[in-house]
Amino acid sequence: MSSKVRTINSAAQMEKLGAEIGSTLKAGDLIVLRGELGAGKTTFTRGLGRALGIEGVTSPTFVISKIYPGRIPLVHVDAYRLIGNELALFDDLDLESRIPQSITVIEWGGDFVKRLVDSYISIDIEFGVNEDERTVRINGLEA
Repeated sequence: MSSKVRTINSAAQMEKLGAEIGSTLKAGDLIVLRGELGAGKTTFTRGLGRALGIEGVTSPTFVISKIYPGRIPLVHVDAYRLIGNELALFDDLDLESRIPQSITVIEWGGDFVKRLVDSYISIDIEFGVNEDERTVRINGLEA
């Protein structure tokens, strides 16, 4: 398991990082994104989607989960509204059946991911010293 820290200075760089990581992923990979509201989790996922040939990735906040068909399907989950609720709501998404043939990205998924897989990639996005700067910590991505 490797760990990387990157400094990102724009939304375009965040998308590029998502595309860079997305180009290395395979079906069955799962990413947990953590960061405050507005940190760039969906922007990262948009870039990841582009690496898979998927356009139009948007935040799944109000629908909780979106599935995008592509070279490898992308399952994008926003678990923010599920925090503190019964785990049954998360179980209703039936992610277990989709994970083997998809790349799964779960925003705010730290409390739920261990119910799904033994290993995953975690990406923490923190605000930097100025409005556009982010510090991105990537753990679990094979070199």
